[in-house]
Amino acid sequence: MSIRHVTPLTRRTATGRVAQVYAQSAADFGQPAFMMVSPAPDLHAAAWALLRESELVGRAPRAEKEVTAVAVSQANGCRFCVDAHTILVHATGEHQLAEDLLHDRPLTEPRFARIAAWAKATRTPGAAESRSAPFPTEVAAEFIGTALSTHFINRMFSTLTDERLIPGNLQRSHSVRRMGGITYARTVRRELAPGESLELLTGIPRGLTPDWAAGTPIGEAFATLRGAAAAGAALLSAPGRDLLAATVADWDGGHPSAAWLDQRLAGLSPGDRPAAGLALLAALAPHELTDARVERWRATGSTTDADLVLLLGFGAITAVERIESAIAGAR
Repeated sequence: MSIRHVTPLTRRTATGRVAQVYAQSAADFGQPAFMMVSPAPDLHAAAWALLRESELVGRAPRAEKEVTAVAVSQANGCRFCVDAHTILVHATGEHQLAEDLLHDRPLTEPRFARIAAWAKATRTPGAAESRSAPFPTEVAAEFIGTALSTHFINRMFSTLTDERLIPGNLQRSHSVRRMGGITYARTVRRELAPGESLELLTGIPRGLTPDWAAGTPIGEAFATLRGAAAAGAALLSAPGRDLLAATVADWDGGHPSAAWLDQRLAGLSPGDRPAAGLALLAALAPHELTDARVERWRATGSTTDADLVLLLGFGAITAVERIESAIAGAR
């Protein structure tokens, strides 16, 4: 994986909150998580906490939650995340399932097929398939949290990396995928205590706790991700924020083009367009983000890598909140 547009903190250079996230994610996930988000430590910690508390911890089978993550990533077109979560499905021992998911073949086991259909449908607010939850109420927060975590991280990976999991795309080899699954099998099968990531969130402003996860570590993590990502709003003008909100509210789950984006931006002043363009891309069309667009934004004034991560994070969470609202409304 090659990280674009920002210089991440490495395990050797990281301190404070980022170093703590790297240490915990290496132990619990098998590798330091989300290095491309590390220039914004609060957002980095919140993104990790939501993934850990929903996808890695809990009573729902890990294979089912990995199916959720693969299916959401397919809906969003995040190649890195599809490949990574497919390897994690292999790690659970579900080898045929992993290959069927990767190649988008029909899933033979009904429970996996229902979960995948629901997860893919979450990209489209109001989709019929997302209205009927294919999981018990007592583990609903785990599945919803996994889906929303994946929607957020898909957008950050697609904007800030080249989406190659392994140099040369070696993960496209079946034998490499199986070997990767073996490598992660022990980590995937560990039983993790819920809530241990929350100590990494001390001092981070929080948004509203969702009703679907109230009273759980998942709810606290999601509320903190809301709060951390909201810091990016300050990097947009008021008209830019209004445009982002209105555009996401009208979104039908499709994959807009760069030409569509420029049409939406035409009503803003020239100085407001670069930042609003990046936020809109992160929300709805992350694959359309280019070096040129980032450079135009950087040319508008004093900008940092942390600013870029927060700006993209605000765009991403705006789309995720639209998806979350649709899921919660269906329930």
